[in-house]
Parts: sequence; C-alpha cells; structure tokens
Amino acid sequence: MTTPHPTETTTDLGFGLHHVLIPLPPGGEDACRAFYVDVLGFVEVPKPPALVARGGLWVRADDLELHLGVEEGFVPQRKAHPGILVREIDVLAERIIAAGHELVWDENLPGYRRFHLFDNNGNRLEFLSPSGE
Repeated sequence: MTTPHPTETTTDLGFGLHHVLIPLPPGGEDACRAFYVDVLGFVEVPKPPALVARGGLWVRADDLELHLGVEEGFVPQRKAHPGILVREIDVLAERIIAAGHELVWDENLPGYRRFHLFDNNGNRLEFLSPSGE
C-alpha cells in the first residue's frame, strides 16, 4: 500500500516500525483478546518465555504488530495513538460497528480516509487508508 508523503524522508539508517505498545490494566488480557482478535481480526502471537510473566499479549495482522502491555496505575491514552494503515477501511469499519463499537470518521487529513475509535480500555486508535486523491 503506497501512502502520500509530501517530502522525501529516506535516510541511510533504514528506519521501520517493529511494533507499537498499547497499555492495558492488570488482568485485562481476555478483554483485549475479545477486542483485538475477535473484533479487529488480529492474531495472537506467542511472547518470548522471558516476557510471559509480565502479562499482556502480543497480536499481529499483516505487517503490523501490537504489544498490549500491562501498566500498573493504567490510564487510557485518549490523545496518543497509533495511526494504523488498512487497505479495506470500509470493511473494517463495518466489522467494528457490527460488534457494537463506535467510531468517528475524520476528513481532516488530505489524501486519506480515516476514523478514530477507542479500544475496550479507552485507548485511542486511528485507522486510515490512502484515498487516491
């Protein structure tokens, strides 16, 4: 999927995104599975044995990996959020709405169709797709 970029940003360092960490409250793994796996369609992947005791879970879909990490004193991230590219944005929106979750479309980013929603713990997520404009 190509994305519109206003300026060339290639460096000699080869940056890329390995994962995004999203916080969850202690004991919140099952509810996150229900949202990220059952609603959004991610697949849970095994954590390395040395990290299992920390709790949380890791999920992956296509080229995106999310780490849902237990955070003592959890506070939902209402502003900070990952911007997640998705090819079939309307299909995803329909799936989210059918599962009883609310989303808000936002037309303020030229070149993209996008919406925001809050996960089962109140963390903000953004999904976007190039609009071809």
